[in-house]
Amino acid sequence: MKANETIQTQLAHRTIREFKDQAIPNDVFELLMEVARQTASSTGMQACSIIRVTDQEMKDKIAEVCNQEYVARAPELLIFIVDQYRNYQIAKEKNYVAEHASDMDRFFAAFTDACIMAQNVVTAAESMGLGTVYLGSILNDSEKICELLKLPELTFPVIGLGIGYPNQNPQLKPRMDMRLRVFENTYRSFESYLDEIKEYDKEMRTYYDLRDPDRPLDSFSNQVVVRFKQYNPKRQEILNAVRKQGFDLKVK
Repeated sequence: MKANETIQTQLAHRTIREFKDQAIPNDVFELLMEVARQTASSTGMQACSIIRVTDQEMKDKIAEVCNQEYVARAPELLIFIVDQYRNYQIAKEKNYVAEHASDMDRFFAAFTDACIMAQNVVTAAESMGLGTVYLGSILNDSEKICELLKLPELTFPVIGLGIGYPNQNPQLKPRMDMRLRVFENTYRSFESYLDEIKEYDKEMRTYYDLRDPDRPLDSFSNQVVVRFKQYNPKRQEILNAVRKQGFDLKVK
């Protein structure tokens, strides 16, 4: 079956880290926010929100947390957050103290809502010729992000998103075969994963990341080892940060 225009755009997805010094028109931004507004939401509770970061000093500080200086140059910087605070306050004004607003069920429902909303915005942005970059790196220091954004209890940062007009043209990054990622009915394991990804390892060595354009990436299997060796103490304490934001982990 021939892919329609939307799917063609999705199949050509690339992470864009450098943008033109060009603001996104207000009507384009408002359309993206309308897409965000219409995104599916668990039980219709719409328990996620977006912080639009326009202050340059705050952008600089977020870039420091991310340890990615290009974050500060994004024309639009959005932070998607868990937001059970709003519905808690609505219930309170209805004279009901929602003691379960802080439970993990509602935290993860809101967390998932935020992820889905971010992806919806990305699909819409790319369909209009904009480039995007996800910023999971805001969780390098989630407490600092909470402090910078003045997040109240029952909220928590989920993911950042940079949006703008692309000022680079990266290669399409190779991905492993979906037979290793899609299973029928039950999980499937393989006797030798290195054998299964042999060709993918070769393909990855032909990919040039624009952050280091003079040499191709290492094989995927080697990248896996390197990533597992990396350790960020702050990220190991995320559950403590979640607890500080008022959520009840029920950890035994």
